[in-house]
Amino acid sequence: MNELTSALAAALPGGRVLTDPDVVDSYARDRTFVTPGRPLGVVLAQSRDDVVATMRWASEHRVPVVPRGAGTGLAGGATAVDGCVVLSLARMTAIRELSPQDEIAVVEPGVITADLDRAAREHGLMYAPDPSSYEISTIGGNLATNAGGLRCVKYGVTRDSALGLEVVLADGRVLNTGRRTMKGVAGYDLTGLFVGSEGTLGVITAATVRLRRAPREMATVAAEFTSLRDAAAAVSAIVAAGCQPSMLELMDRTTLQAIDDWKNIGLEPSTRAMLIAQAEGSADEMADLCGAASYVAVSSTPEEAAELIGVRRLAYQAKERLGQCLVEDVCVPRSVLPEMITAIEEAAARHGVLIATVAHAGDGNVHPVFVFDRGLAEPPEEVWAAADEVFRAALDLGGTLTGEHGVGLLKKRWLGLETGPVAAELHHGIKQVFDPLNILNPGKAI
Repeated sequence: MNELTSALAAALPGGRVLTDPDVVDSYARDRTFVTPGRPLGVVLAQSRDDVVATMRWASEHRVPVVPRGAGTGLAGGATAVDGCVVLSLARMTAIRELSPQDEIAVVEPGVITADLDRAAREHGLMYAPDPSSYEISTIGGNLATNAGGLRCVKYGVTRDSALGLEVVLADGRVLNTGRRTMKGVAGYDLTGLFVGSEGTLGVITAATVRLRRAPREMATVAAEFTSLRDAAAAVSAIVAAGCQPSMLELMDRTTLQAIDDWKNIGLEPSTRAMLIAQAEGSADEMADLCGAASYVAVSSTPEEAAELIGVRRLAYQAKERLGQCLVEDVCVPRSVLPEMITAIEEAAARHGVLIATVAHAGDGNVHPVFVFDRGLAEPPEEVWAAADEVFRAALDLGGTLTGEHGVGLLKKRWLGLETGPVAAELHHGIKQVFDPLNILNPGKAI
């Protein structure tokens, strides 16, 4: 340890600070290809007091701090910067409270998303946000990026389930935001401000989240199409008909082929897209609205439903088998989803790039995954060119650069196209209020 990290270790209980270079390196990156900087060390926080002590030390010595959950982020938001301390919250795993009567839970940031959902279901409740990485991602990371998931079409993103937060500020002060009630409008919405701030305004050490009644009966539809555009049109028809699906997921041929090569799902040669829809009660109307489908299956048991949805959850891992991935998440109004799908296909063809696309189609959130050769430090020029075209197409269609992954490092070069100079000035002004020394996750998000 050097003098700085020795002082940090002295401020914390034994064993909380790691400085071995090989160990520190394993905490320095997220799930992207981004090359991290060199951290001074890692803090393994186990309590709010550990976070407070770390931030006080960092503020005193003006050392950057990069908060980290499970490292499953896809935008480079948890990537270490040179001379920083990585603050890992993965050991803060307590569900402090679960109240079936009030339908809330108070959880620490290291709680795995699926574990909270399982705990809630023991009481007939559920935690609605469910990113595809829900078995490995943490609540803290979900809050930091305002993560979405498969059930967003009905229940919204993480911010819609966040009622209140316990946050350690850059100087070590503790702030409590929000409430335990379903309603509350006292003061500015600081909870909403911190959710999605990517660790640039404060470190979340606990959250009061909303739970919902778990549906008693769910029906699942899987429909295969010979045209990706026909599948996108079926999405629009299901939403327009008022079916209120809790899940409406789309996968293109490239994605399906990657899954089939890995798991042998029996993919037909003519299938160009698959739509997986789920709703409470009967699925017959959704099945009927997939009129252009070449094949439609409706689950008859919970096990069959889980199997169909499991295919969708395999998508990212299957694509990682093809090469390195630049994973994007543009979001457009649902009415122009077919146009967005077409724009992605045209960009892939024009630049000769392999793009595998999945979508939380019910809310217009499209994930084009740009696949490139392993071993490259970053995507080649043609991948960036195709990505640029996709981002600009999303904005032209009235959409956004990111629906749920966050800006991180990867999208900063395009952020100004969406926000404009006035919003950028306000963002930096807010950052200055909460973090005047610019030590919290510097260089990310804004």
